Amino acid sequence: MVPYLPLYLKSLNLNAWHIGILTSVMAGTKIIAPNIWGWLADHSGRRMLVIRMGCLLAVLPFLLLLRGNHSLCSLAAIIFCYSFFWNAVLAQFEAVTLVHLREEAERYSRIRLWGSIGFIVAVASFGWFFDRVSIAFFPAVVTFALLAIFVSSCVVKEPVLVEAHIDHHLEDASFWQRVSQPSVAIFFGVCFFMVLSHGSYYTFFSLLMEKYHHSRTVIGLLWSLGVVAEVVLFWYMPRLLSVFSVRNLLLLCLSMAVLRWLLLATFPQSMETMLFAQCLHAFSFAGFHAGAIETVRRLFAIRQSGKAQAFYSAVGYGAGNALGALGSGAVWQFGSFWPFFTSALVCALAASLVWRYLPDAFFTGAVSTEKSLLRTLRR
Repeated sequence: MVPYLPLYLKSLNLNAWHIGILTSVMAGTKIIAPNIWGWLADHSGRRMLVIRMGCLLAVLPFLLLLRGNHSLCSLAAIIFCYSFFWNAVLAQFEAVTLVHLREEAERYSRIRLWGSIGFIVAVASFGWFFDRVSIAFFPAVVTFALLAIFVSSCVVKEPVLVEAHIDHHLEDASFWQRVSQPSVAIFFGVCFFMVLSHGSYYTFFSLLMEKYHHSRTVIGLLWSLGVVAEVVLFWYMPRLLSVFSVRNLLLLCLSMAVLRWLLLATFPQSMETMLFAQCLHAFSFAGFHAGAIETVRRLFAIRQSGKAQAFYSAVGYGAGNALGALGSGAVWQFGSFWPFFTSALVCALAASLVWRYLPDAFFTGAVSTEKSLLRTLRR
């Protein structure tokens, strides 16, 4: 979806502002939808059923794109419906994975990397396919992929909660009481800013590369390189977490993201620079995401995991993606430099929040989050 949706929308003669609007619609549903599905999954206890429903229902609106000749409003409605159901899947599968792993949560990243490998295969092969056939086949390709996800989800077992693995010390606070703690709110704000900074990348990286005369095959390979770097970091993440604290890992990832966006803003014509910038995706996405998932796991009780992962998805990949896509669509019209330079500034702000307000104690002691923040503020 991410690399080729903007190219598909451009083939329908939509301008940058309209592409930004439609991309933000897809991201905007993540603000509300994951929380609805997260509540349903936590209260029903049937996470895999929710995931299968989401996979199957996401296919139906996307089939409408196969008809062609859509207005901007009808495209927005189709993307909204698709994304609403798709959001039943992502956050809940994170929760399912962590419940299955239980005390082996450090293995999460080595399971998550298989999604990255699938992305590499899809982006590289379909870039070649769209170059030689037509980007008009994009809806058919995505429809096939969604059906394949539904079929694969049918073989994953429903996780079973064991009393010994329930975090009773976290059960004392309700979900919203924990979210409203100042330090927890700041953490989710950092997640929001990090994903917000990716809005220009997810929406306009392909168009930026086309502007500087890179072929769609090369564009697909650049996207793939970013995810190859992501896979490598996911594989070594258990080792990194044994060396770095989660706080230091997040600071490193935010710093690398600042560098990455500055390189995209200033040297998009240089293939060597773009290759290096794509390697930094290992930090700006994989490292940060793994660190954030681990933090969410530590902050919330296992019975709240569905709502917690959904809230993380809503704040970051919902609100962050939506505003990032919309803002970059507006700024892109002043020049391709400005969306990525703005992204660098946003990441720098997020890094300063972690540095100033989230000490190591926040990431290691979920119970005393308010006290650790107050100690930091007094200093």
